[in-house]
Amino acid sequence: MAETTGKFDFAIDRGGTFTDVFARLPDGRERVLKLLSRDPQNYKDAPTEGIRRVLEEETGRAFPRDQPVDTSLIGWIRMGTTVATNALLEREGERTALMVTKGFKDLLHIGTQARPKLFDLVGNTCFLNFCLWLGSLYHERAVGSLALRLGFTQVSLSSEVMPMVRAVPRGYTVCADAYLTPKIRQYLKGFTSGFRGGLKEVDVLFMQSDGGLTPMEQFCGSRAVLSGPAGGVVGYAITSYSQMEKKPVIGFDMGGTSTDVSRYAGQYEHVFEATTAGVTLQAPQLDINTVAAGGGSRLFFRSGMFIVGPESAGAHPGPACYRKGGPLTVTDANLALGRLLPSFFPKIFGPGENEPLSLEETTKHFRRLTEEINLFLMLPTSQSVMSMEEVAMGFIRVANEAMCRPIRALTQAKGHDTSQHVLACFGGAGGQHACAIARALGMKTVFIHKYSGVLSAYGLALADVVEEVQEPCSLQYEQHSFGELDRRVEQLSKRCHDTLCARGFTRSDGQITTEVFLHLRYEGTDCALMVTADGYPSNNQSCRAGDFRSAFTKRYLKEFGFTIPDRPIMVDDIRVRGCGKSGIKSVYKTKMGHRDVCICVANVFTLSMHVTILVEPCCEACLTEEGDICMTVGSDPHCTLGTELNTVQLSIFSHRFMSIAEQMGRVLQRTSISTNIKERLDFSCAVFGPDGGLVSNAPHIPVHLGAMQETVQYQIRSLGNKLKEGDVILSNHPCAGGSHLPDLTVITPVFRKGVSGPVFFVASRGHHADIGGITPGSMPPHSTSLQQEGAVFTSFKLVTGGVFQEEAVTEALMAPAQYPDCSGTRNLHDNLSDLRAQVAANQRGSQLVAELIDSYGLAVVQAYMGYIQSNAELAVRDMLRDFARRQRLQTGSLEVESEDLMDDGTAIRLRVQINEKEGSAVFDFTGTGTEVWGNCNAPRAITLSALIYCLRCMVGQDIPLNQGCLAPIQVIIPPGSILQPSQNAAVVGGNVLTSQRVVDVIFRAFEVCAASQGCMNNISFGSERVGYYETVAGGAGAGPGWNGRSGVHSHMTNTRITDPEILEKRYPVILEQFSLRPGSGGAGKHCGGNGVIRKLLFRNKVVLSVLTERRSTRPYGLQGGEDGAAGLNLLHRADGRVLNLGAKTSVSLQPGDMFCLYTPGGGGYGREDEHNSRPQIKRRRLNETFPERGSVFEYRMAQEGV
Repeated sequence: MAETTGKFDFAIDRGGTFTDVFARLPDGRERVLKLLSRDPQNYKDAPTEGIRRVLEEETGRAFPRDQPVDTSLIGWIRMGTTVATNALLEREGERTALMVTKGFKDLLHIGTQARPKLFDLVGNTCFLNFCLWLGSLYHERAVGSLALRLGFTQVSLSSEVMPMVRAVPRGYTVCADAYLTPKIRQYLKGFTSGFRGGLKEVDVLFMQSDGGLTPMEQFCGSRAVLSGPAGGVVGYAITSYSQMEKKPVIGFDMGGTSTDVSRYAGQYEHVFEATTAGVTLQAPQLDINTVAAGGGSRLFFRSGMFIVGPESAGAHPGPACYRKGGPLTVTDANLALGRLLPSFFPKIFGPGENEPLSLEETTKHFRRLTEEINLFLMLPTSQSVMSMEEVAMGFIRVANEAMCRPIRALTQAKGHDTSQHVLACFGGAGGQHACAIARALGMKTVFIHKYSGVLSAYGLALADVVEEVQEPCSLQYEQHSFGELDRRVEQLSKRCHDTLCARGFTRSDGQITTEVFLHLRYEGTDCALMVTADGYPSNNQSCRAGDFRSAFTKRYLKEFGFTIPDRPIMVDDIRVRGCGKSGIKSVYKTKMGHRDVCICVANVFTLSMHVTILVEPCCEACLTEEGDICMTVGSDPHCTLGTELNTVQLSIFSHRFMSIAEQMGRVLQRTSISTNIKERLDFSCAVFGPDGGLVSNAPHIPVHLGAMQETVQYQIRSLGNKLKEGDVILSNHPCAGGSHLPDLTVITPVFRKGVSGPVFFVASRGHHADIGGITPGSMPPHSTSLQQEGAVFTSFKLVTGGVFQEEAVTEALMAPAQYPDCSGTRNLHDNLSDLRAQVAANQRGSQLVAELIDSYGLAVVQAYMGYIQSNAELAVRDMLRDFARRQRLQTGSLEVESEDLMDDGTAIRLRVQINEKEGSAVFDFTGTGTEVWGNCNAPRAITLSALIYCLRCMVGQDIPLNQGCLAPIQVIIPPGSILQPSQNAAVVGGNVLTSQRVVDVIFRAFEVCAASQGCMNNISFGSERVGYYETVAGGAGAGPGWNGRSGVHSHMTNTRITDPEILEKRYPVILEQFSLRPGSGGAGKHCGGNGVIRKLLFRNKVVLSVLTERRSTRPYGLQGGEDGAAGLNLLHRADGRVLNLGAKTSVSLQPGDMFCLYTPGGGGYGREDEHNSRPQIKRRRLNETFPERGSVFEYRMAQEGV
């Protein structure tokens, strides 16, 4: 911390619910204060009010609210604020203008083309209601200069805001900078106006997203979105981490709106591309993972499950106990259980902000909810009723489990053992949950700083002033490049030194330090790591800044389990981080005071007036000399759980089963080697019951949702008692539940001592880049038989008795070479490596299932498996009953039907008969066309996946996606049809094309929405040296209350598209245009979304393959809405000829040829003359939901973007 100034120094964190103030007084004493962030009836600005109160109370002088505060007594002010975050969340930034290269005006609307919410059909709240100056990198400065002369007050250039490769995230970043910076300046103007002289004589610093402070005038939008929580990370890092013990720390910041989770092990962990409120920012940010489960998270009871969040009560109205008419929240649950003591809280609640917390309001709301829950429990099963306290405790336990999942993911993603961490708990609500969270994660130590209730503010007082500079690089890390690297590092370091010197720091006394980072990756991969050479001194085989090769390979091995020794290492970016040291390196203390041990049994006490701590049974709390709390967490006292349904345990088991699938996925991603699995994350992992029924699946890749269950159940029928412990099965055949051949499914039975057969199954399905066939990539557009699409496995024993059958599987992968014009796998090494990774993932899943059984017993675990499936079944039955009731009232019939045609005229026909009483339905596809000569045949598993996807969309809320979804459904598919073809039928197009049309047919029957583009627009090109594959977005269908989204993937795919700059850098192609296709969406009361135009100009000879649909049939409109436009595939030859390629073809291209793709639009909904304007879109505000963020969230979004 900076030296004492003899004046009042303030560090202030303005959060979403509360504003925390840490003040250091002239005599060296410290004081903390907490007040509501929004209280318009009493003050305009919370930080100003906090400063005013401290000055008034400590000096005894009057500082009237209606007059500027006298700054003569103020030394410095350090602030973290959510102003930028809130402006982004609520879309309240400044209007801006965009300049961009011709042909790319819609690039930031299209973005990655993936929809942010997989099952959200509306999806039309486009987050780019702002745009900005974004020119070509070579002309930005000239354009920016012209803009300033024209009178623009804020001009942001992408080459200055964040000079990193990737056009889309850089574009979002510069847009956010221009959109938010004026808002920040507006806030700063208002803030400074509250002080005499506008704070010109006061040192005012603001916290940036990277954990460093910057002068107020340098504080900008793109670096401000994590300004608030960053202070907390700095606070716990400095106060909790021991340089002697070097035990890593997990930061657990549970506030009023959300919970932030992060990790510190001697260095701050940064990410350089992260999404906040739907906007991807490319800037250094602390890896803070936000979970929508804070003290203000709302409590719900839905379909028999306890649900916590993501909706939040926010600061206003806040929880029910705030006396402002708010809903029940986690805070209310703690209050109802006596974990919060109202007498220790300031009287700042109620309309007049002068009342205490209201236990009466909380009790009233909980009694009402308890009655609802007991009514549900008594109706079907006559279960025993729950008390109000049991209900409150149930919600606490569910909230705890929800918060444990991202902590596990954050640590295990990078190869760390969660249990080997200290839990540093802070935030106003964290102390009430610390013991339970640590115990659930296997941690033995919890550290709670004396200022844990205001640690984000305290961290601001401890933080360094930071200056970062970065520039792109395209050098290989090798001897002949070291001179250039050294020169550029020296230039960047000098810029940092000069800037910090200008801010008052001096080089001579060691106040300034710099750290060099290189953004490194193996050539041909996308998995880049920002690496520091700290601990790896330079040598004659490295650059002067350090031995980055050794640092990179060691970290790569730690995170991914292997290295690629023969692969060159590329330098993507050079970054230098300069710090102006604040004076204190560490304030970690370990010595205990005389009041050192207090053995507590469910004891509640307060640490200062701003945090309440619960010490649970079998835990010990120690008070250090500094006034901090160090708790030792004991084992969970044994509590017997029976097989009868407990609705609280139902929610907890749902989280536990999902956590198993997620941890399997982390192992698979870490240990795989191929780009498809490691970087594109094209895989799913799942847990199945002894009958093969799906229990949990992660992530929710639509085409995998029902297909894996079919695969496991096929093996049970086929192998039966032949399955032994130590066996692992490999399968991909469509008749065995496969989707298409490149998706290889690895299945491991889980055995239990004393039980004859498998008690569970775990499985992983991964997309292998090549498994042979007639074309590279194993996705030929013109295949007519299954053998042409690659190697086939039905019930292949990949592991027998614990031994990996490498020779046998190699022979099978090379077997397609025996067929005419076919090849065996073209990448055997990656196939074998990824199959081993899938086996390892399954092994991890087996271990976790065994641990769960050890904790609860086999009967209990299997019972709750069934209850979770029943919960999904209940939600689907409720949806079907509701639809049947509406259908009966409108038409008098409980039957609906629909039909759509493929481009070749093949019909997909559906009739649905609904039983309103039972909430069940028969989906009958009788009348669907026969198997086709081509590859648009879809295996039965594809139809089931499409059906589960549609059911989940129509239910409209989060439900467990498992076997229970299909329990109320009988599916009839005629054998020999395009939806259940013969064993040797080609199917690659069925997975990526026909699946989309099945969804359209189902939604048409239920009149959910108009047709979306009905296609994935599969485009691939390649030569002997290079290969590339992409799917391209189109228009989404409109619905009864929304316009279709333009330029987005819909339904059964959500694939992200390669960034334009990466595409042009790595492949022989120039992207001439990527924009929306005006007028392609169907007109109507609500308009269909527009498709896109994508033009690729080729620089070398390649073979282009096109596999598309909706080129002759148009996406249908509903209720009088017009059809969307059909797609079109054109080839512009270099000699001027223009050719229509049709829907499916392969063609050789020459340099100068250009492929022009026009994707279909979505259908319209309702007659255009009814209402022709776009509907008003309700803005989602902070107090409705708090969006997740951080590396764990990015990982899940990347998986769901496959």
